[in-house]
Formats: sequence, C-alpha cells, structure tokens
Amino acid sequence: MTDPVVAVERAMIAIRRAQTRRTLSKVARERTGSAVDPALLGVLDAVEECEERGDPGTVTALASALSIDQPRASRLVARAVEEGLLRREADQADGRRAVLVLTERGRGLVDETHSFRQAVFAETMAEWSTEDRETFGRLLTDFTRRYREISLRGR
Repeated sequence: MTDPVVAVERAMIAIRRAQTRRTLSKVARERTGSAVDPALLGVLDAVEECEERGDPGTVTALASALSIDQPRASRLVARAVEEGLLRREADQADGRRAVLVLTERGRGLVDETHSFRQAVFAETMAEWSTEDRETFGRLLTDFTRRYREISLRGR
C-alpha cells in the first residue's frame, strides 16, 4: 500500500501537469467553444477572491495571489482591462492606489467559468457517494488552506 503522503504528492503532481497543459481550458473549448486565456481567468478568479474577502484587489495583491512578479501581473491586468473584463477604480481609503473591479462582462465570464468547472468536477465525482464527495471537499479545502499558510510563511 502506498504511503498517503506519497499518494498526495503524486496526485498534486498530476494536477499541476494537467493545469500546466491547460487541460480544463481545452475541455472548455471543445464543449463550449470558449477561448478565454487561462491566465486572464486566473486574474479574474483572484479579483473575485479579493472581493469576497472584502480586500482591495490591487495589482500587488494579484501578483501575490498568483505567485507572479508585479510586472507580469500589471500586463495581465492591462489585458483584462482592454478586454473589458476589469476596470480600475480609485481606492476610497487611498486615492493614489487603484482597485480592480470585475465588470459586468468579467462577472459573467467568472460565473460561466464556475458553472463549467463545477460541472466537470461533478462529472468526475459522479460515481462517488455523497459522503465521499463531502469528505473530499472538506479535506481538499483544509489541505489547500494549510498548504497556502505554509507556502506564505516561506516568502
């Protein structure tokens, strides 16, 4: 029997490889015809996370959330603004700083993406019992939270 830590490591490597190859984006193109750049979706996801936490979504916050440098985050934000997915607003607490906000088009794309991803994940877990799905969701959420805490301490 494989050590559980080894099994998790192997599974995480497989997930990383699948994400690197943009597997989910490929499935989306095949099923929906959507051709949105996965890097821009990552930016929109990060802005949504900031909004949900009540934190200002700044370029610096996005760079940190996406584990990329600030110049790359700035270029991605500029593309998202050009494509009408984000807009910049003056920060009410600090007028020198711009806060990023999802536009109506950006919010629609985020909602569509959530629906698509959730449908694929539901399909993936379709043969699992309700209890197994609930346990997996709880454990994966806890794992990612703790992993993020450890990785942020290392910065």
